[in-house]
Amino acid sequence: MERLIFHVDVNSAYLSWEAARRVQEGEEDLRLIPSCIGGNPEKRTGIVLAKSIPAKRFGVQTGEPLGMALRKCPELKIAQPDFRLYEQCSDAFMEICRSYAPELEKFSIDECFLDMTGTGQTYPDPIATAHEIKDTIRDTLGFTVNVGIGPNKLLAKMASDFEKPDRVHTLFAREIPQKLWPLPVGDLLTVGRTTAEKLKRAGIVTIGDLAKQDSQRIQALVGNKLGMQLHCYANGMDDAQVQSGRQEAKGYSVSTTLEENVTGLEQANRIFLTLADSVSARMRADQAKAYCISVSIRTNTFQNRSHQHKLDIPTDITSEIYTIAKELFSELWDGKTPLRLLGLSLSDIAREEAEQLSLFPDRQREKAQKLDRAVDAIRQKYGVDTIARASVYDSSQRIGRKYRAQLERKKKE
Repeated sequence: MERLIFHVDVNSAYLSWEAARRVQEGEEDLRLIPSCIGGNPEKRTGIVLAKSIPAKRFGVQTGEPLGMALRKCPELKIAQPDFRLYEQCSDAFMEICRSYAPELEKFSIDECFLDMTGTGQTYPDPIATAHEIKDTIRDTLGFTVNVGIGPNKLLAKMASDFEKPDRVHTLFAREIPQKLWPLPVGDLLTVGRTTAEKLKRAGIVTIGDLAKQDSQRIQALVGNKLGMQLHCYANGMDDAQVQSGRQEAKGYSVSTTLEENVTGLEQANRIFLTLADSVSARMRADQAKAYCISVSIRTNTFQNRSHQHKLDIPTDITSEIYTIAKELFSELWDGKTPLRLLGLSLSDIAREEAEQLSLFPDRQREKAQKLDRAVDAIRQKYGVDTIARASVYDSSQRIGRKYRAQLERKKKE
């Protein structure tokens, strides 16, 4: 039986969800004006998390600082993120999707895969069914989605990225030469900017060029594992199954590509505080802790470097993660080369229920854990921007002292 997979993707999710709520309350539709989600509209701080199509016409980009976006579009209307609303909207649209599919995999907060294989008797026309799902979400919840249809997860996801918004697209094997191969190689799933540049320098400009290459040449260019995967993807091959069960994270990571290069230590440390705050909160929500902390950087000449540190005791404490990240960064960076990307990742994950308790608890760590829990609770109730981490962490001497000692020992070794 040929597989049939749907990929449902919310159009400009954060902005659409906020816009739908405001329309329901009688306010103007953010989707129709230059607008974005992100940061503090009064202080004009933070970054653009999502943007409207009118804002995009002014050159506003997702991930750029709000100050820069406002210089491009002074009339830009800014709405603060509301993650409680986003979770509610995510649950609501996935509940509609779940009513159609035997298997549903939540891929992220705003997208999911549906395994529709074997539903031909119930839904004889897959395209009509996809339109029905799309229209039900729009008419019931007030926001739009794209639905991609294909014989596997890869092609379904690629199809959902075609023309937006509020569309249904197919990408079956027979359609690959016409719909997939003419696209730029950078549009292929898992091809990042650096990989795309390597491929382009080798004369591989489109996905079709990649598909027609000898797989060994691709592996020589980007590495064996990635090269084999990209060659398969370019030819539409993917055997990954739709996983309906909740998958435990094997690691947590966050990174930011900056519109303006980082050139100072204080500037970098502020960014690492934000990254540590974000990634540790996600880990705490999963009741997980990490034994390994890694910092990664990318220079303005696209050189990537990373540095990691293993811990004796797993942590989920923002201040400890931040302290270690600063130490790792200071060892990694020469202090001169401009940086365009900073990243922080947590791995070697342990679940809280498996953690060995100490007979001699660290009171300072307990205080830090209580602080983190209080911040998480406030943000969950009132929104992520209602409370911010103070730069006082920069002068902290006691919190995380055992980890700094570990770093010093490692340097001596």
